[in-house]
Amino acid sequence: MNKKLKDVEGQCVCGAVTFSISGEVSSFHLCYCSRCRQSTGSAHASNIFTKPENITWNSGKDFVQRFELATAKHWATQFCKACGSSLPYLNRTGNFLVVPAGSLTSAFDLAPDDKIFCDSKAKWTESISGLPKFPGYPDKF
Repeated sequence: MNKKLKDVEGQCVCGAVTFSISGEVSSFHLCYCSRCRQSTGSAHASNIFTKPENITWNSGKDFVQRFELATAKHWATQFCKACGSSLPYLNRTGNFLVVPAGSLTSAFDLAPDDKIFCDSKAKWTESISGLPKFPGYPDKF
């Protein structure tokens, strides 16, 4: 199966940084490693892997901040300096562009390929599949 994104738009929460992605996708991982959980504040990161040349920064490139953890062999991240939103970044070797799926604002037709680093996942994630669903906030917090 040939997986591609074509002119898929993305941005940070505040809109200072905008970009578009076009090209073949090599993989779409849900990563449960502790670094991805900590950097997203969630159960996992949802990362689409593509080629570095498949991104066009449309605006706000000067708002993009990169962070590399000195002790990490592969992990890095980028975010908007103004609002802190996760943004696409090159992996540490520069071989892949990692696109946080949640940063994409256009609809796209890809499903995750797998879940990785499952031995690192937070125990509380085992109980979430049967939780009630709401279209917005529940009546009580």
